[in-house]
Amino acid sequence: MTDFSQLLVADRGQKAGIVHLVDKDTFAAWVKRRPAEDRALLEAHRFDGKNGFVILPRGGDFEVVSAVKKATELSPWCLARLAEGLPGGTYKLAEGDPGTAALGWLLAQHRFDAYRSKNEEPEGGPRILVSGEAAKIQETVRIAGATALVRDLVNTPAADLGPAELEEAAREEADRAGVKLRVTSGTDLAEGYPLIAAVGGAASADRAPRLIELEWGKPDDPHIAIVGKGVCFDSGGLDLKPASGMRLMKKDMGGAAHALALARLIIGARLPVRLHLLIPAVENAVSGTAYRPGDIVRSRKGMFVEIDNTDAEGRLILADALTRAVENDPVLIVDFATLTGAARVALGPDLPAFFANSDDLASSFEQASRDIDDPIWRMPLWQPYEEFLKSDIADFANASNTPMAGCITAALFLKKFVPDEIGWAHLDTYAWRDAAKPGRPKGGDALGLRAIFTMLRNRYLQQ
Repeated sequence: MTDFSQLLVADRGQKAGIVHLVDKDTFAAWVKRRPAEDRALLEAHRFDGKNGFVILPRGGDFEVVSAVKKATELSPWCLARLAEGLPGGTYKLAEGDPGTAALGWLLAQHRFDAYRSKNEEPEGGPRILVSGEAAKIQETVRIAGATALVRDLVNTPAADLGPAELEEAAREEADRAGVKLRVTSGTDLAEGYPLIAAVGGAASADRAPRLIELEWGKPDDPHIAIVGKGVCFDSGGLDLKPASGMRLMKKDMGGAAHALALARLIIGARLPVRLHLLIPAVENAVSGTAYRPGDIVRSRKGMFVEIDNTDAEGRLILADALTRAVENDPVLIVDFATLTGAARVALGPDLPAFFANSDDLASSFEQASRDIDDPIWRMPLWQPYEEFLKSDIADFANASNTPMAGCITAALFLKKFVPDEIGWAHLDTYAWRDAAKPGRPKGGDALGLRAIFTMLRNRYLQQ
């Protein structure tokens, strides 16, 4: 993985190329102060402060002028294009410090190249950014590393990342934290977590289902649980997906990747919490042992679920994991899942659908989302839609009897497994980018991760 700590360094007076940031409102005043040769070059490039950047020669050296949306309020991604396009070397902003924009600088230089026969090195080596905010450097590096972890896990083909490999990724985090990993599989899984076992029951022996758990922190600190959907590949089961729907299903463990990355951030920041990470890891495959439409499975909580659609598998494995999380009596549960296409229809690829069982909890997450520029969008837990999950012969079904409100009914299904007195937030995230943007290549990505971590850091570091 990219060593981000080498790309963002403290300002110790080292030699660095100067980067001037301008916007459409400040450019005219800025350019008047420049030497005549600079003005001529900018005019030749038709640079007007609205987009792009220009390199300004300085004898054997150079400076850079780059357009940003707002020079006084830098976004996380406003330096990403520079980090992608500048020659290798060390750079420093002409005024102020990069703040959150350092994240885009780092992630623009991350590459997922495990499956390329030739790795392209950046021209002239890495681009290093100097920052005077020494206290923020470590956290920015940690966030970049956690984001890269999500990207790398989601991008890895399903043939190389099944339940066992997801377990190994969690084991690496446990070793890093100095704690043990607990894995439930085989007979113990079938008896204790029947929904997880049912969904993963058609997979081959080397891709058998399991529940992965990590616990970290002091027993007396507030107990929080992080749950991530770990469907390493989703064929749709016997209700088989069409080819177009199956193509990206290596990313159906994106919720687990987010949960694992969040656990890394919590531990790295030493938040004063008792963390319980839970990842139900399965492959939703097809074989003679596959669970069927019409089957009824008793959940760990004891409620009977009729299987209406085997492609609504994520909520099933999350249900047993949520039940396990509740047994430790946490004050807060957060789950991540690439759960429904309906969320993407409603909100598109950039906005994770966000649900919470209290307005105060929702407000704190939404505020953190705005502060850190990591958007989420709250959707309603509209109780009357519970009737869409009715079953004639079981407690309820796993899928709605109507095509409407799909992400809401999925969240309502999960809500059945979390008592009202426990704070609960659910993110239905895409974990993917269909098109590249500066610092955000096409492929796996972390969406909502920074917002959730920021809320947790704000809440628990202030206590």
